[in-house]
Amino acid sequence: MDQHLPQARIPSATYRLQFNAGFTFADAERIVGYLHDLGVSDVYASSYVAAKEGSVHGYDVVNQTIFNKELGDEQSHQAFVDELSRHDMGHILDFVPNHMCIESGDNVWWMDVLENGMSSLYAHFFDIDWEPVKKELTGKVLLPLLGDQYGRVLEGGGLQLIFRDGAFFVQCNALQIPVEPRSYLLILQHRLDALKEKLPPEAGPLQELLSIETALQHLPLHTERDSEKMNERHREKEIIKKRLAQLCFDSAEVAEFVSENVMIFNGTKGDANSFDLLDRLLRDQVYRLSYWRVATEEINYRRFFDINALAAIRMEDQTVYDLTHTLLFRLIREGKVTGVRIDHVDGLYDPVTYLQHLQKSAWMNLRERSEGAPPEEGAEAIREEWARQYDEVLERDPGCKPFYTVVEKILMKGELLPEQWPVCGTTGYEFLNSVNGIFVASDVAKQFDRIYDRFVKRGSDFTEIVYEKKKLVMQVSLSGEVNMLAHQLNNIAEEDRLTRDFTLNSLARAISEVIACFPVYRTYANSASVRDRDVQYIDAAVSKAKRRNPAISGSVFDFLRDVLLLRSPERASEESRRDWLYFAMRFQQITGPVMAKGLEDTAFYVYHRLISLNDVGGMPGRFGTTLEAFHGQNLERYKNFPHAMIATATHDSKRGEDVRTRIDALSEIPALWQKQVARWSRLNKRRGSLIENARVPELNEEYLLYQTLIGAWPVGDVDDAGYEAFRGRIREYMIKALREAKVNTSWVSPNGPYEEAVVGFVDAILARAPDNEFLREFLPLQRRLSRCGFFSSLSQTLLKMTSPGIPDFYQGTELIEFTLVDPDNRRQVDYGRRIDALAELKRREQEEGAPRLLSELLEREDERAKLFLIYRVLNYRREHKDVFDGGEYLPLEAKGARARHLCAFARKAGGRMVIVAAARLVATLMPEDGGSPLGEAVWQDTMLLLPEGVGGRFRNVVNDAVIDVVSLDGQSVLPLAALFGEVSVALLESE
Repeated sequence: MDQHLPQARIPSATYRLQFNAGFTFADAERIVGYLHDLGVSDVYASSYVAAKEGSVHGYDVVNQTIFNKELGDEQSHQAFVDELSRHDMGHILDFVPNHMCIESGDNVWWMDVLENGMSSLYAHFFDIDWEPVKKELTGKVLLPLLGDQYGRVLEGGGLQLIFRDGAFFVQCNALQIPVEPRSYLLILQHRLDALKEKLPPEAGPLQELLSIETALQHLPLHTERDSEKMNERHREKEIIKKRLAQLCFDSAEVAEFVSENVMIFNGTKGDANSFDLLDRLLRDQVYRLSYWRVATEEINYRRFFDINALAAIRMEDQTVYDLTHTLLFRLIREGKVTGVRIDHVDGLYDPVTYLQHLQKSAWMNLRERSEGAPPEEGAEAIREEWARQYDEVLERDPGCKPFYTVVEKILMKGELLPEQWPVCGTTGYEFLNSVNGIFVASDVAKQFDRIYDRFVKRGSDFTEIVYEKKKLVMQVSLSGEVNMLAHQLNNIAEEDRLTRDFTLNSLARAISEVIACFPVYRTYANSASVRDRDVQYIDAAVSKAKRRNPAISGSVFDFLRDVLLLRSPERASEESRRDWLYFAMRFQQITGPVMAKGLEDTAFYVYHRLISLNDVGGMPGRFGTTLEAFHGQNLERYKNFPHAMIATATHDSKRGEDVRTRIDALSEIPALWQKQVARWSRLNKRRGSLIENARVPELNEEYLLYQTLIGAWPVGDVDDAGYEAFRGRIREYMIKALREAKVNTSWVSPNGPYEEAVVGFVDAILARAPDNEFLREFLPLQRRLSRCGFFSSLSQTLLKMTSPGIPDFYQGTELIEFTLVDPDNRRQVDYGRRIDALAELKRREQEEGAPRLLSELLEREDERAKLFLIYRVLNYRREHKDVFDGGEYLPLEAKGARARHLCAFARKAGGRMVIVAAARLVATLMPEDGGSPLGEAVWQDTMLLLPEGVGGRFRNVVNDAVIDVVSLDGQSVLPLAALFGEVSVALLESE
């Protein structure tokens, strides 16, 4: 690392905190000491810049330059940071560069756009198409805020004109939308003769009102783009508002006149003609209010996926970049933020350029922190020299990363992060699926295919489902975006005589089909060249689309491929080449949302072969992960991104990590599962309903429900209140799952009777009644799988803490938790219980010793066993950071009857080596009546084979147990019967 380049702080372990009004900076400050005791090195905070009032997640940002006031102020934030500093802990902040919430008056930039249109000083901040396909929207923004057709809402009094502080607004739901200032004339000139009759011509208030009207008439238009005119409009409109406010304050007659006009404009229910004035006023605005369903086809601002309330911002614009990062870079400069997580990086127009700018900006601020701010005189020259030095270092070492940065990015099978990205890795979705997959018996995939297909009475091909659901999403949610692309491609086709005969319809279909066949979320062309990997992805998608659509001329697909690969004709002009690149980059921004909505938010709720595989970043069509694949991915990460985050749960997970391990265990008992699920369905058949001669719930939905109950069922005895809370969570989950599936109901068109019938089925099968035979048969199997899941959760947790990468813990998951998809997994965490639990464990550890304490916790299936494991291993990891930070990764093998049930590897750095061993696939190791995967009867003759030259004695960091290395046929081995005599996980250091 160059001497001028600051060293990035590399975390040892991170802990994700979800900030909102219920968990503030002060709350975070209070638990810092607990997290430090647990072994966490860095707090990983959700976005805490200003968000929409009441936000529970912080992603609906309204202003990136200030703190969210619901979380605290500068002082409380400082106290939180000071507490981190006292414990030598870092702070990683989640930053949202892609979008902002536009359904809040606190988003002053968007409100300015709605008031001033193209002439707004912030018009270039948002990704708005001012010349869309629908010509009626030229120069306007579609606002799909209405719950019904525009005319019905208007005549129903749902839109109201209001006047405050010298300005007019339209009240729409809870939002007050500014009125374009020049259109004030429609209001102020209405019934003006009546006011003139009240006031003499020379009266000061009347003269002032007429002067205000003249000023409004001379105000530059909202379509003005000349910078001087824009500034004039911005300045003069504010002066006019102040004059009008003062006039109404000074003159009761004018105030009454304005108030009466507002009342007249607001019309009278039952009198349709009385709304003509307000309708005319609304037609003159720079926005068009519409029914929210209109957004599907006519939206002309880019959104976050299909969420109308979240409008994309143009981070590729330097002004936008500079302003939106003001607070972030200040916090970096002040040492209050030591790392950053970039949300939804695939939404950006040019991710690589953004990330390169981010590292450079962070380095400049870190340089200023270490050397002090340059003196005012000559500051610009000094910063230019710093930038030059950074560029020199970057040229010598293109992979240098002076600031810890990870990106939220989903990698598909075989996909790697682009090599040019200056990041430490992703936030860990790929590890989540990889590690979860080794607890699935991958060799029974075909059996589970048969079980699933027979139960639901149809065949299920996951690849086909994803294809169909991506097409569905493009039809019902994102057709406007696809149509926009089609028109852009049509304009390109028109430029060349060899392509001008391609019809708009054929181009639109080709685009839709290629996106539906796209194998990854997006590609990353941003210049005249395209990465080799991206060429492969585009070629594969076009080839598949061709095969699926023989009725569409292959030449249309070939043309689309050429444009995406930037293979423009030699005779093409520079302007034409720029058009091709612009289309390719826009195409890249759309494939990601289609994949996310089609795969994660639809297909995952339709395909239920084994739902523990249906998580973000996963492909449920693959039945688990082999040990070879798991080790291969760990080696790849060690080689390329050793400091990437590795997670087992996130705020976006479809179900909690401890829910998944219970469901994973089903894969080990296919025959029993088939028998039981068929039996349960017969028992519960009478509890279903018939709607239009169709069974409710459908068999596919019923199959999802049984797996969900196995995974989420609470441990131990639950009182009536707790049981009812659990049943309520299952009801809410099923409604969300049904709507996401978009088969029998949806968010767009909720099917009330169907949803009520499913909720009734849930209530009936979960009734605590003596005659509920289902529960009597369900609970024994659930308890067995629960114990399997308990031991698998410990193994999964150990593997996360010791594999290459930075282990990340989602809030609350240090105890066994059976959460489902959000909002269930975003409930407030009881930190008092966790603080008390850790204190009690530490006390008992001192008094009783780790072996006895842990054995008792395992025997009782105590949720605190996971907490104790994390505490022991993370503190060890922090003390021996070099081994895990960049230590070599060596997969280890086992030999013997139970060899397939072990995952093991070594980490080595310098002269130190540690060995990690964890039991897996424990359902077939454990007796049906309970028991545990421990001892000689379970592990028999199985041995862990050690690296050459390793011998002596080892201590298990988890419980302090000591085990001797033995020799078998000249090979150093550890007998698993001894290693797993008391606990099924081991982190071994040499004695």
